Parts: sequence; C-alpha cells; structure tokens
Amino acid sequence: MKTLVLANQKGGVGKSAVATLLSHHLAQAGKRVLALDFDHQGNFSKALRLSARPAIAAVTTDLLMTSTAVPMPQKPFVLVQSSLALLGLERQPDRHTPFARCLRSFLEGVDRQFDACVIDTHPNPDIRLIAALASADFVLSPVQLTQEAFDGVTALLTHPRVGIRKIKAVLNPKLELIGLLPSMVEQTPFQRANFRQVIESYLSLLVRTPDGFASIPRRSVIAEAQAEGAVLWEMKKTAARDAWREIEASITTIAGVVAGIEAGAKHGLAA
Repeated sequence: MKTLVLANQKGGVGKSAVATLLSHHLAQAGKRVLALDFDHQGNFSKALRLSARPAIAAVTTDLLMTSTAVPMPQKPFVLVQSSLALLGLERQPDRHTPFARCLRSFLEGVDRQFDACVIDTHPNPDIRLIAALASADFVLSPVQLTQEAFDGVTALLTHPRVGIRKIKAVLNPKLELIGLLPSMVEQTPFQRANFRQVIESYLSLLVRTPDGFASIPRRSVIAEAQAEGAVLWEMKKTAARDAWREIEASITTIAGVVAGIEAGAKHGLAA
C-alpha cells in the first residue's frame, strides 16, 4: 500500500476536493482504496459518504492514533471518517509520539488489504499532520495562485515542526513530495500571470503531465459534485464533462505516481 497525504498550511485550497477525486479515480481504476479524514471539518468524509461508494468504518480517525488493533471492513474501498475528537489530540503533547506510532502501526497492519491510502489533513500544523507525514510515502500540496500561497510554500518545505524536509530528515526518509498542485485556477489575466510566476519560481516542484503542468480549475461543478457526493465524471451535466476533461490528465498523473494508474485511464467519458 502506498500512502498519499494532502497537505497545505492554508485552508480553502481545495484539498478535500482533490482527495475525493483521487479516491474515486483510484477505486474505479480497480485499486483497493483506504480514505482517511484527519480534518475535523469532515469535508472529505461528507463527500465520500454521500457518494455511497466506500464502506464506512465503525471507528473514526482519532481512534487510529489512540487505539490498537482497529478493524477495517473487508471491502475494496473504505472510508474512516473524521471526528471532533481530533481536536483534542494536539492538547496532549506527552502522547504525541505514541499517537504517531499508533497510526504507523495501523497503516502497517492494513498494508496488504489496500493498494492506496489517501489522507486529507487539517491546515493546522499539529500532531495529525505530523503523524500522517511520518508514515506516508507521498505528499501533495494543492495551492491557490496568490502571494500568500507562494509564501506558504516555504513553510511547507521548511517549517521547523512539520516541514517536509524536517519530517523526511528526522522521521520518515521515504517521504517524497509529488509536488505543488495549483488549484481553483481561473482563466483571468491576473491568474495567468500568477501561474507563470509559479512556473518560474517553483518549476521543480510542479507536477508534470503529458500536456504541461497539473492544475485544478475553479469550476462550480467541481464544488457541486463535492457537496452532493457525486462522482464528477459520472454527472450528466455538460459542465461536469468539460471540467473532467480539463483535470483528467492531472488526476491520472498523480494517481499514477501513487498507485501505478496508467495515464490513458478513462472514466465514463468517450476518448
């Protein structure tokens, strides 16, 4: 099993939507998928639960860090939902190391049951994010095209507690940054200029696709699918089909890194 963490120390950048798209894509490509929601707001949980595609675990993600021998449904697509109890984990600093070890033990225990694990995280740089990164294979960071987001890239890499470089050096040498994923991108002169700035400044951190660089456009139908629990490429609306064509290469490329999905994989759309 390969584990991917969606991380950004800023909220509202589309992490949950990307996590949802990747989970559905991996599952429909025949991969066994475990979805973990470590954001107490539960947007990832809600979208997958409403879709009625994954089996719902009887436990919530806080228990993955506080309990041992947590059973999972014997299904090919499983969701472990978030809980408000996640908020209390950071307030127990003397237990942070056991929390991280407990999550690692859980992931090791389900290694043979799943092919891919997708973890959505909360923006706060707390023990939830540390524990997830400490056991992950990959991290992907959706970012908006704003100066504030650019400034946050430095924190993503070098934060003294949860920076990827620190985690990789101290806790998890196998951790790899897939890259930055510009999200909620709009076709305006301002956004195009910002995208060029991202390419100039962070070329080595962007995710390359066969047609350029991975990105997720701002499309109301993507937010609609997230709110309704719909699978984007199965929606009947022309706007949904158009949106999926725009992002298919990006999602498939990232899924390919995580679990070997071929770049030509299609879901519900004519070639």
